[in-house]
Amino acid sequence: MRRGNWKIRIFIGLAIVAFAFVQRCSNKEANPYTGRVQNINMTSEQEIAIGLQSTPQIAQQYGGLYPDERLQAFVDAVGNKLVQNSIARETPYQYDFHLLADDRTINAFALPGGQIFITYALFSKLNEAQLAGVLGHEIGHVIGRHSAERIAEGNFWKTISMGAQVGADAGNIVGNIGQNTLLKNGRQDELESDDLGVLFMIRSHYPPNEMIRVMEILKEAGGPNRVPEFQSTHPDPDNRIEKIKKAIQKYQGG
Repeated sequence: MRRGNWKIRIFIGLAIVAFAFVQRCSNKEANPYTGRVQNINMTSEQEIAIGLQSTPQIAQQYGGLYPDERLQAFVDAVGNKLVQNSIARETPYQYDFHLLADDRTINAFALPGGQIFITYALFSKLNEAQLAGVLGHEIGHVIGRHSAERIAEGNFWKTISMGAQVGADAGNIVGNIGQNTLLKNGRQDELESDDLGVLFMIRSHYPPNEMIRVMEILKEAGGPNRVPEFQSTHPDPDNRIEKIKKAIQKYQGG
């Protein structure tokens, strides 16, 4: 009887795993803006809705919005300039730029669908061109649909983990594999966004070498021991500078 139960568990587990792979294959689609084939299981409308719903909570976590309308207008102007001079204007996304009040956390990030954030702590260290580099990078995340891709990958690995738990009690092992895969994909997302950010800067007539200076500022912000929040979610700045230099040469024809 026990052997029969074990066989049933294996069969169910394999069926769950097979379903996850079939679903993943059916979710494959080419990103119309980057050309990259991705695992996506939501529409752009759903991405926009997720971003809009999450914005108030995210802003609250960083002390709300920075209470200076003049500085917020400046961030909006730079961000909108990048959108209007790039492929971003052809996307269905709603781009909103938020200057957060947090004056201690060095960070910038994007939610699905076009909600983009930068903390005052980072903003205060940047000139206009460097701000354009940061915002261009975050616009790249939106166009690259990186959050949607990570959500789909997360759902895939959750299903695989469930199948492994049912079939062989190996859910933790599979879960760790999934986490490592997501981390690796996340780093590739950052490099793709750096590449797009350089392109958007050039199209908006900002000197792209300022993106390299942004990396140096982020490295300096970490100091000898402290790792800024930006580096906990992004690859080390040193690892990105060479790629940025190559992107500048590529887009400037050098």
